[in-house]
Amino acid sequence: MSRIGKKPVPIGAAKVSVSDGLVKVEGPKGKLELHVHPAMTVKLDSDKKELVVTRPDDERQNKALHGLTRSLLSNMVEGVVNGYRKSLEIQGVGYKADIKGQTLTLTVGYANAIALPIPTGVQVTMEGATKIHVAGPDKQLVGQFASDVRRVRKPEPYKGKGVRYLGEVVKIKPGKAFAGTGAATK
Repeated sequence: MSRIGKKPVPIGAAKVSVSDGLVKVEGPKGKLELHVHPAMTVKLDSDKKELVVTRPDDERQNKALHGLTRSLLSNMVEGVVNGYRKSLEIQGVGYKADIKGQTLTLTVGYANAIALPIPTGVQVTMEGATKIHVAGPDKQLVGQFASDVRRVRKPEPYKGKGVRYLGEVVKIKPGKAFAGTGAATK
């Protein structure tokens, strides 16, 4: 029994329309749409202002799709009403980022600067030269672009230099210098 799938999705301030397996959600932060799997049925309850997802039977595949569909719809409503945001910080001497048009340029210790095109539906802002804020209504798109930025130069474990999520803790290793001090030989 899918516990998540049984919960209705509250709409709140969003405008929702359902027709032939296509769910469109519109709010102050943007518009999103989802093609629902043919096995799932989505109904809009205008009186209670909520979306209800139902499945045809208790097969394993349908149980999984039931919870997935409900979660995707919930994320869409949350995104168009409040939006999603990921923040990254760059650490390292001379490491910086810059936005030129629809391109994020990262200078993170390579011979050339790395240019990442900013996808449509995602807003990228800078705070100084080392803090990057990625925002938008689509949770998957915001998370994917933030992950792509971090992947350019992941934080390394010896000095901690690289691109990391704001507040991410990187465990620093002691390195070779500690092994030669003689403290471990006694």
